[in-house]
Amino acid sequence: MSKLSIMLDEYLKVRRAVGYKLRKDAGLLRRFIDFADRTGAKFITRELAVSWAIQPPESRSWEFRLSAVRRFARYCSATDPRTIVPPSDLLPRRYRRPAPYIYRDKQITQLLRAAKRLPSSTGLRSHTYTTLFGLYVVTGMRCNEALQLDRGDVDLANGVLTIRSTKFDKSRYIPVHPTTKRGLERYATLRDRICRKPASPSFFLSERGNRLTQSAVHSTFIKVSCEIGIRQRSDSRGPRIHDLRHRLAIKTLLRWYRCGVDVEQHLPRLSTYLGHTTVTDTYWYLTSTPELLNCALQRVERSSRTVRG
Repeated sequence: MSKLSIMLDEYLKVRRAVGYKLRKDAGLLRRFIDFADRTGAKFITRELAVSWAIQPPESRSWEFRLSAVRRFARYCSATDPRTIVPPSDLLPRRYRRPAPYIYRDKQITQLLRAAKRLPSSTGLRSHTYTTLFGLYVVTGMRCNEALQLDRGDVDLANGVLTIRSTKFDKSRYIPVHPTTKRGLERYATLRDRICRKPASPSFFLSERGNRLTQSAVHSTFIKVSCEIGIRQRSDSRGPRIHDLRHRLAIKTLLRWYRCGVDVEQHLPRLSTYLGHTTVTDTYWYLTSTPELLNCALQRVERSSRTVRG
């Protein structure tokens, strides 16, 4: 095992000990170490980092790869003075947060109806995906947060979901509307009747009684999205499950503005509900749609007139 490989194991252990999951970084950096070993490199240099980062397939991943190496290089430089931490501006491409796709109410109805028509050998699949997609719509949960729910995390008596140690290692409670609670109760009853001996404690089950995987959920979502026409089968990108999270945040903010609610005062509540680490993450939604931005500007103008008056 090379010195860089040993350093990587130490680096991942240290960062995970303080709460970072590093799922993507770990895979990228192991490939970087393989590349370094093949070239005979004993320490990190600017040339080594860039040579690896700009490999195919996609140039839009270059900066992400280089950023992962830069963080690792900073750690290595503490014990190996030969290490060069690559500058942050070496590669021209910059990450741009994708503009969210805001689903219309009609599209949500079509999406759930399409999920209800999914073929199933036991009858469970269509109910699982209809309930799961509906939960994404009304709670704005991250995709994997819903998939990691175990039965004990879903309090059907009080209508509260417990989200355990997901992104940024944060846990939180999500209260749900009574109609959502009833929907989850119906699904749980049907699930237990169809799958009497599940292989997993997961709340949402596949037809084999296992926990759903993200890849299976994403492929199913793409399938129903194509069926209702919001995505073409040849599209490599398109509306995402994550955009349902954006929809909830934006609709909440719009409702607050229209009702005259003090958005700045209430925003930390929405931030906590969504599981953001800081309220600034939630502020991004203020500029993500023209309608929402217009509401915010109107509020500012009214406040300015009041002050001048």
